[in-house]
Amino acid sequence: MELRRIHESQQKIKISSDILQKLPEWFGIPEATKDYIHYSSEMPFFVAQLGSNVIGFLAIKENNQYTAEIYVMGVDPNYHRKGIGKALIDNVIKWCREHNYEFLQVKTLDETHPDINYACTRRFYETVGFRPLECLPELWGKDNPCLIMVMYIGGMGTI
Repeated sequence: MELRRIHESQQKIKISSDILQKLPEWFGIPEATKDYIHYSSEMPFFVAQLGSNVIGFLAIKENNQYTAEIYVMGVDPNYHRKGIGKALIDNVIKWCREHNYEFLQVKTLDETHPDINYACTRRFYETVGFRPLECLPELWGKDNPCLIMVMYIGGMGTI
């Protein structure tokens, strides 16, 4: 497997479209998925590739000088639970450190939401080192409580 950064917007759009359409359990709201595809095409964008086949991607939103965010991530369901997501995150952590970020965050559905797919997502993020920070129940609407998870990845700051 090769991990690399993609720079060309149209290529990002194709990759994210192809993978997100295979993940309706997570990306089943067409407007939101369209936004993920559009905005991620303007962000640092990393892929996991087997031969010529892209099997996963991750886009990073640069929130401020200290914090980057996993804006959207998707792995082809045929490759779930094979270390692809962890490899993408490890690669992005390295990139974030090179760019002097101290924290990496991700937003997902809170545990108060009964979706079993997002329960797996939260477990995945906890396994790779993220910790729950805060639930913002109104950010995505009352039916979709948003959980912010964070990871300290190091940096120059002092406490």
